[in-house]
Amino acid sequence: MSGTEPATVLVVDDEPDVADAYAAQLDDQYIVSTAYGGDEALESMDVSVDIVLLDRRMPSTSGDEVLERIRNRDLNIRVAMVTAVDPDFDMIEMPFDDYIIKPVSRTELYETIDRLLNAASYEEQMRRYYALSAKHATLSANKPESELAENQQFQQLTEEMNSLRDELDDTLSEFDDDDFAAAFRDLARPPLEHFE
Repeated sequence: MSGTEPATVLVVDDEPDVADAYAAQLDDQYIVSTAYGGDEALESMDVSVDIVLLDRRMPSTSGDEVLERIRNRDLNIRVAMVTAVDPDFDMIEMPFDDYIIKPVSRTELYETIDRLLNAASYEEQMRRYYALSAKHATLSANKPESELAENQQFQQLTEEMNSLRDELDDTLSEFDDDDFAAAFRDLARPPLEHFE
């Protein structure tokens, strides 16, 4: 998702009326598409999708299977399970980003999407900051201070890194407990996935 384009949301539910209702509530702010089952969702899943609102209990290919295949494809997509399935301990191992019990209000849909977008934005900022700070640390450890002080590219790198750190601080200051949970839920995933 670019900073100027609205997020792309894929609504997946085997009940077309439900999927269409969610899509109608969201299409004034997001680019929304629908899929009426797991197989159709997987066919339409690509890097353009930012958020998936995924029903869990569907015939043929369940939401659990769709979620697993999204993660196996290494797509950088945030997934919220939107389901009537009551949570149980099996959800602990599931790599979703949020879990919402139906019925879901328009406000809950918007809050969930906003929370997931904030988390994705923070993750991207962290990825960029990590890359910049690695370059900065490597040069600082291997070049004399006098050379670093005279090099314009290194000074720009330092300024960009400091500016990004300020952005991260600003983003964090706006987080509530749910935002923290969404942003750091990925810590359970292998760390290289975040800094490639």
